[in-house]
Amino acid sequence: MIEIKNLMKSFGNFNVLNNVNLTVEEGSIMGLVGINGAGKSTLLRTITGILKKDAGSILIDGEEVYENENAKRKIFLLPDEPFFGMNQTPISLIDFYKIFYNFDQALYLEYLEHYDIPIKKPIITYSKGMKRQVFIALALAIKPKYLFLDEAFDGLDPLSRLFFKKEIMKLVEEENITVLISSHSLKELEEFCDSYALLDDKHIVSMGAINEDVNKYHKYQIAFNEEISVQDIPFEMVSYVQTKRIIKLITLSDLKTVEEKLKPLNPILIDEIAIDFEELFIIEVEKRGFLK
Repeated sequence: MIEIKNLMKSFGNFNVLNNVNLTVEEGSIMGLVGINGAGKSTLLRTITGILKKDAGSILIDGEEVYENENAKRKIFLLPDEPFFGMNQTPISLIDFYKIFYNFDQALYLEYLEHYDIPIKKPIITYSKGMKRQVFIALALAIKPKYLFLDEAFDGLDPLSRLFFKKEIMKLVEEENITVLISSHSLKELEEFCDSYALLDDKHIVSMGAINEDVNKYHKYQIAFNEEISVQDIPFEMVSYVQTKRIIKLITLSDLKTVEEKLKPLNPILIDEIAIDFEELFIIEVEKRGFLK
């Protein structure tokens, strides 16, 4: 389990993380989301002990991570831009990482073959997507107890993303690994994450099960015989868009409640539309005063 309590991190006088509290349950896949510059990469680098925290606690299986070799052997961070030497090849990465991790080298080579990677060529000559594939293969072959992914899908083609997600879910099922993944591709996260945490204003402002939080909101498309105004709607809304006699709104009210309260306005049509994780993210961020 990952337990973060009252975490603080600054760079000079610039405070990036302020009173961050987060729990990631063992065997879960959590999506870390937030607008650009929210501090997601800093949070991942601090959790994994690359950066030293200023205050608070970060416990992985009850142990502090920073300068703790035993704790760090349980984790692997795939950053947005992985480090590699000028002449390093996928093959030479084996000698580098086997010093620290007891990973499945045969599986690593199998993944590289799947991605059709020229394993003896310097990584620096690869495209962004190929570089990402090399380190994805490495991360999967290491099978860490805790896997941290920063913008994991960036640069990957659709088939590579699909393969990556399937392999992560396989590791979670077979090895009970825990995954914390940061990505702007919210549709990708919704497909395989079971929970999320929203980082905003330097701390975690909301978190929970994706399905549960998506289902607490209801989106409707409603048509009327004549134009109405927003003041005519007799219940609270979190979003409202009107095009003449047709409105689209998002509310916490269920269909039965909406139908009952709109009866006096004689709507022609009330259709409920499913909400996805991307819309949930926009709702939560707008509630805090952004995107307006």
